[in-house]
Amino acid sequence: MAGNSRGTTPAPPKASDDPLATLASLPGVTDSVDSVRKGVDRVYGHRVMRRRSNEVSSEAALRGARGSAALAGADWALEEVRRRTDFGVEGEPRTVGAALRLTAEAGQLLSVWRQSPLRVLARLHLVAAGKETADDTVGRPRLAAEPVDEPLIELPLPDADEVAGRLDGLSRLLLAGTEAPALVIAAVVHGELLALRPFASHNGLVARAAERIVLIGSGLDPKAICPAEVGHAELGRAAYVAALEGYVSGTPEGVAGWIAHCGRAVELGVRESTAVCEALQRGAA
Repeated sequence: MAGNSRGTTPAPPKASDDPLATLASLPGVTDSVDSVRKGVDRVYGHRVMRRRSNEVSSEAALRGARGSAALAGADWALEEVRRRTDFGVEGEPRTVGAALRLTAEAGQLLSVWRQSPLRVLARLHLVAAGKETADDTVGRPRLAAEPVDEPLIELPLPDADEVAGRLDGLSRLLLAGTEAPALVIAAVVHGELLALRPFASHNGLVARAAERIVLIGSGLDPKAICPAEVGHAELGRAAYVAALEGYVSGTPEGVAGWIAHCGRAVELGVRESTAVCEALQRGAA
């Protein structure tokens, strides 16, 4: 889904054949898209980015992983995430380790995402599960009657047939190309994966990693310095779930509210990386 300008994709179909682009016209979405783009442009224009962008990207990755893990129930201090190397097979250490692996993997999957989003989602689940998990539910959508471990999201769980159909539909939409801004695409991918919870575990972590891939691959955030995960965590779990409920409702207001929520998360990620740039400039980081 790479583009030659921030937030768009090349060779788009006509708008009438482009459901994602239609979402961009929902009330308030244009304002969110514009605000995100301006914020991203500002941080990319920071003088530190001219010579130390790799350091900013690395710090953004760490903070993004911390934020995603926090939403999954492992709310560790940043310095704890930074210093720890022992990420076990259970509990909070396992969650933090999965978030760190996913963030590191996301940037390596951009070319595959453009060809097969479903392959990338399977890969993300494998990475999240880690070497310690070897059961046959890893790396594939769940089958009928298989349980899902996703305590944060308590919405009704779609059955396996609906999951398969909607994943296929999402993949087709992404592969068809779209005029929709990057924020809209990322929000829909994120929202669909949370709504479907297609895997037996780690769905939230995978959904946020997929959002990251879209934001990077679309050209909006090619250096991965605007960690939306930071913003999602800062906005809080209650607001996250409430916004998702709006998306799942399917109403124009609910979907627009979810897109706006994702936009605010990106803007908070921008603010975080701007602070990192300022610290680097002062020699404090």
